[in-house]
Amino acid sequence: MEKEIITTANVTCPSCEHVQTAEMPIDACQHFFICQKCEENLNPKDGDCCIFCSYGDSKCPPRQRELPSNEQQQQNAQESADEND
Repeated sequence: MEKEIITTANVTCPSCEHVQTAEMPIDACQHFFICQKCEENLNPKDGDCCIFCSYGDSKCPPRQRELPSNEQQQQNAQESADEND
């Protein structure tokens, strides 16, 4: 079962705390974003691939695909527990 990819995120500007909803590209990371309120140009924080991973309430679609689903995480945890028994 393929996991559902979230394609919109609420982005919070670190300068003025304005929150705006934005559509995320499904096949790329977005490196620039301009706040609609204060016009601050947002760039990703060190270690993040894009502005959604830094300031959004959802990771970008490429990162979502990399993260194991809850089902996969539970299965991995069970396998680890079984190995330790």
